[in-house]
Amino acid sequence: MAIHYLLDENLARQWRVQLLRRLPSLTVWMVGDPSAPGIGTLDPEILLWCEAHGFILVTNNRRSMPRHLADHLAVGRRIPGILALRKNAAMGQMIEDLILIAEVAGDDDYQDVISYVPLR
Repeated sequence: MAIHYLLDENLARQWRVQLLRRLPSLTVWMVGDPSAPGIGTLDPEILLWCEAHGFILVTNNRRSMPRHLADHLAVGRRIPGILALRKNAAMGQMIEDLILIAEVAGDDDYQDVISYVPLR
């Protein structure tokens, strides 16, 4: 199975543009897209959607997402992963790492964890 990204609603559309410019075959949806969760969907519901549809969540929500993930896992749920964008990191480096993850990660490399981008 290929990596699919769901971009959180607080990320600018430029993130999708840049990711697809670098890797046109990548599936990149945004909260608010027709088949994705709607704008204003609560984070726990977004995690359920990601689990059901096999998407890794890309977010800049570093504060409350760990709690939401812990609650999600505590009731026996799973998630393909959460990639949290580091504050003050360069967008270019984060895009590079998101592309790298999409190209080389296995299906469960990020399962049930929050990883921070850039990776180093």
